[in-house]
Amino acid sequence: MLHPLPTSAKAGLHNPLGFTPIGSWPDAILRHPLDRALVTEQPLDIHFIAIGGTGMAPLACLLQEMGHRVRGSDNPLYPPMSTLLNAAGIEPIVGFDITHLDPAPDLVVVGNAVPRHNPQALETERLGIPRISMPQALSRFFLTQRQPLVVAGTHGKTTTTSMASWIYTACETDPGFLVGGIPRNLGRSFHQGTGPRFIIEGDEYNAAYFDRGAKFLHYRPETAILTSVEYDHADLYADPDSLLAAYEKYVALPPKDGLVVACGDSPEVRRVAEKASCPVIFYGLEEQNDLHPVGPVVTGPEGSRFTVLNAELDEVEIHLPMTGLHNVCNLLAVWAVARRDGLDPQAVADAFSRFRGIKRRLDEIGSHSGITVIDDFAHHPTAVGKTIAALHERFPGRRVVVAFEPRSLTAGRSFFYQAYLDGFSGADRIFLAPLYHAQRLSTEERLDLESLAAELTEAGIATTRTESNDQLLGMILDEARSGDVLVTMSSGKFDDLPRRLLAGLKGD
Repeated sequence: MLHPLPTSAKAGLHNPLGFTPIGSWPDAILRHPLDRALVTEQPLDIHFIAIGGTGMAPLACLLQEMGHRVRGSDNPLYPPMSTLLNAAGIEPIVGFDITHLDPAPDLVVVGNAVPRHNPQALETERLGIPRISMPQALSRFFLTQRQPLVVAGTHGKTTTTSMASWIYTACETDPGFLVGGIPRNLGRSFHQGTGPRFIIEGDEYNAAYFDRGAKFLHYRPETAILTSVEYDHADLYADPDSLLAAYEKYVALPPKDGLVVACGDSPEVRRVAEKASCPVIFYGLEEQNDLHPVGPVVTGPEGSRFTVLNAELDEVEIHLPMTGLHNVCNLLAVWAVARRDGLDPQAVADAFSRFRGIKRRLDEIGSHSGITVIDDFAHHPTAVGKTIAALHERFPGRRVVVAFEPRSLTAGRSFFYQAYLDGFSGADRIFLAPLYHAQRLSTEERLDLESLAAELTEAGIATTRTESNDQLLGMILDEARSGDVLVTMSSGKFDDLPRRLLAGLKGD
């Protein structure tokens, strides 16, 4: 049975979105001298170093909409961020020559991929131009008068943030949002909004070379969602405990009358949630949680159907047109917050039934000759396993062929060897691309793809390690047969492999 919501959360049911703005919080919260100085009605000239990042580009567009003059530089960009910036009228300069800082801007926003020795970063310091990280800028320009709903966790951040942004938009609350992807229902990854909520994807990665803490530590959550806690970003966090410590700081951020919404199926999440100083709602598939499905979850090609209880103990039928039990969990997190905020339960359920997901998450690129091509962002072994399971739900009886690129510094580490054996266990055929950051990892640190392929093959899943993405493309096209589901998995562009696969199937 659903436990009653905590008193502070339940109060919102009778006062929809009736919050106290964060701008009325004590001035001590606004610690940085730029907090007040930069939130001004006067337009600023703002330069972005590495403007094409998944957080940087939407933030640049938001600031442009606010009336500031935005410019920036980066390496050559590709969609969707290049398209996003072009639509906003922002044309990035290619390269990091210091002449791009002439005339000197009022403020420089530095992306987290920018190294300390970047020429523009060095010139910014030499000239004494004020500089801040992306999350600092988002916080100071957009969050001081809002009620941030922040979504953090190893898995599901982007999907859950997109769900929340869509639900609050569909329920006509006009939220602000910034998502590290493009929600299909909304057509864009950012919106300033006029309502009290600002919904943000809270990344655990560092903010900038001069701001080494996790990005989510800047976001002042009134409500904090925590979807999962697994070891990741081994280049930043030396061990699992150091990552847990960052999440413990995160759940301690909401005020005493705020809320933490945490996935109680995970023992690690429950351990982290103990550090919260406000009420906590646990959600998940297991009955031990405050919020969980009532009865079975029915899954199939058309998505998932199940029943939840709202705070008044009425049953509400939910249909989510997405496969995967992990997406049911993502939905439950959003349901908990939406009901706490007083959104109408039937309106919320109706909005979920129309949610179409986001690009690069089980993203169907196209089909030809009975073969379907899917693009997915999965790179952590747990996400790999969940993606494969979701594809079997969505395409029952069909062969799932995986093309996997170990793109990130973490994905290419030997630490995850056994986890990848488990994650790939549901695939029917696997092709492994080369390690993207092989030269930045020592021999001991590198994931042994040859051994991984051999062990998977011995276990009955034919697996081939390839020497290049071009070789991988050719091998898949040679083997592809009607009924196959070809899924590409990478946290990067992967040489545009999914679209090249579809073109190859068509003979283009």
